[in-house]
Amino acid sequence: MEAEAATPFDSSLLEDRFTIVPRLDRPSTYKDHQYQGTSTQWSSDLAKTTTLYVGNLSFYTTEEQLYEIFTKAGEIKRIIMGLSRNTKTPCGFCFVEYYTHESALECMKYVNGTKLDDRIIRTDLDPGFREGRQFGRGRSGGQVRDEYRQEYDEARGGWGHMRAKQEEERRRQQDDSYEAISTVPAGAELQINSRLGRASPSRNGY
Repeated sequence: MEAEAATPFDSSLLEDRFTIVPRLDRPSTYKDHQYQGTSTQWSSDLAKTTTLYVGNLSFYTTEEQLYEIFTKAGEIKRIIMGLSRNTKTPCGFCFVEYYTHESALECMKYVNGTKLDDRIIRTDLDPGFREGRQFGRGRSGGQVRDEYRQEYDEARGGWGHMRAKQEEERRRQQDDSYEAISTVPAGAELQINSRLGRASPSRNGY
């Protein structure tokens, strides 16, 4: 009887089967919709990249702070701050480039999920920075996530862009409907209660 051909063994299947805690250096399933290559090329680029995308930053986090925390994972080649397309001010993300792929993986293990300026920062492997990607893609110039954010977040500029426009319109309507009192009816000042008690008539009896 002819023996069956041996099937190549995929060790990664065994690793996944017996892994209780997911690998911390595994990239997310996110794929940049502006990436020009195929899904296979995307995976290949991530497998050797030295670049990380960093999100959920405070608008007030500085480049010096980022160097301080990210150098704990390896030597940094450069940091590219994410900027609003309109104001050219920080808008809550950046790219961190290391010299080696191993340093990027170390960052995913030990820096991802830590706190910076009281915010949980998120890191993800990125296929590589290209000029133009430092600018936000939202309609208002910042990040898309801040376009529709409904909660007030002081560290990310206050209200989300759409909510800020609603708040501005609400205040405008309040101002338009407000009518200042131009005249005070005779004797009304005698009815005013102050912190010191009820207003008293003047010496002339008025």
